[in-house]
Parts: sequence; C-alpha cells; structure tokens
Amino acid sequence: MVRSRAERMADWAVYAAMLVLALAFLLPVLWLASLSVRTQAEVFMGAARFIPEAPTLDNFARVLRDGGFQSYIWNTVKLASLGAAGAVALAAPAAYALSRMAFRGKGALMLGILSVQMVSGLVVLIPLYRFMDRLGLLESHFGTTLLYIAAGIPVTIWLLKVSFDAVPRSLDDAAAIDGLSRVESFALITLPLALPGLISAFILNLILNWSQFLIPFIMLSADDKWPISVAIFRFAGSTSAATTQLLAAACLLAILPALAIFVLLQRYILAALTAGAVKE
Repeated sequence: MVRSRAERMADWAVYAAMLVLALAFLLPVLWLASLSVRTQAEVFMGAARFIPEAPTLDNFARVLRDGGFQSYIWNTVKLASLGAAGAVALAAPAAYALSRMAFRGKGALMLGILSVQMVSGLVVLIPLYRFMDRLGLLESHFGTTLLYIAAGIPVTIWLLKVSFDAVPRSLDDAAAIDGLSRVESFALITLPLALPGLISAFILNLILNWSQFLIPFIMLSADDKWPISVAIFRFAGSTSAATTQLLAAACLLAILPALAIFVLLQRYILAALTAGAVKE
C-alpha cells in the first residue's frame, strides 16, 4: 500500500515532536552527568563549558565510599521492594474478584479505585500525618511501607485485572468440576498463568516506589532511616557550590538502579501497560 505525501509528513511531524519531548527529558540528565564528573573548580564555570576539561570519576568514588549513602540506598531498596510486593499481594485477590465476579456497581467501584490514584498526596498530607501519629507508626519503616502499599494498590488492581482477564474462564470452570474451590483455582491456576502480569506490576511499583518522596518525607525525620530521595533533598537544602559535583554524582547514582531495571525488564513493563489493548 502506497502512503500519501500527507501521511508521511504527518509521521515526520510526530517523530519531530517526540524528539523534542525526549530532549526535554534528556538534557537535564546530561547536565547532571556533566556536573558529576567536574572538579570543584570547574563547577563554578556553570554553563560556559558543558563538557569538562578534566573529567573525573572521583566524585562517584567519594559518594560510594560514604557510609551514609550506602545506608540511604539500602533503605530505598527495602522500602521500594516491600511496598511493591505488598501492593501486588493485596491487589491480586481484589483484581481477581473484579475479573471473575459479576455484581451490581462493579463499574462504579473500578472507577472509584482509579479516582483514588488521581488524588494528590498533598491533599491528604496533614490528616495522614496525624493518623499515622495516633497509630504510633511515625519514624518507622513499617508504617512507611504500609503507605507505600496503600499508594500502589489502586493502579496495581487495574493492571492485574487485565492480566486475569486474559486467563480463560473455562479453566476456572474445569477446576470447579475437578472439585477445586475458588481460592484454590485462584492460587493454583490463575496466578501461575498470570505470572508475567504479576512481575510487571511488581516492577512498575518498584520503579514508582524508588522515586517516592512525599511519604518518607512526612513519615521519617531520622537521617538513618531516610531513603535516597529524601536524603538528597535534605543535602541539597544545606549544600553549597563547593559540593555541587558530589550532589550531582549522588543524584546520578540514585537514578541508575531504576533506569537499569526499566531497560532490562522493559518487556514486562510494556506487556503490563499494553495488555488487553487488542482483543482477538
């Protein structure tokens, strides 16, 4: 099929717009990388020289040798992983029920779950703080993890429902004939077949939790409990130009794990985001 000139021009326009958008996101990262390999003297040159005259990796070495940075990374890994695992574990039964059961108000319930995800955390900041304070869960990774889980459940329910919808219902009927209960059918048949969707949901939650800032910022004030996002924010508020290159190196090291996870496991992520887009 021969494409018209107008269609080709439209494609080029889309590519150009995507390129501009990509540059808008990429340039700050490139500038961060430039700052991270500068010496202290070159930091004061600002934008006059994008590529440092004498690039150095000493800033990364100093950051990695710092015990505080290692503690912040470990806290981030712990909170992000537990939050992602908890969100998937709690969302799976709800997603299965929405996928397999028919009941009045099901559409409204799903819309309500989605609308919760649209509420900004700033709206519930003060009541959330007071609520967690009364429960005695401030200054603890346990309480912080609970909020990570709560924040991830709505979108995880939607992702997992699509994965469960892709599992034929006839398998549930066959399991029922063989004497399996609905719980056994869910655990022994649906979950294994929907494993790629579970992995995708876990990875997406992990990436979102890695960059989570608001929840640990209001929950944790002791620096030995901070994740890397809060630690960098606190450090940036008290730093000077003399340590800008160290701050840039720490920021770059902080985003590399999430970036690596996305690049290496993008097949699962794209599968979760596009599942159900095409119906046979």
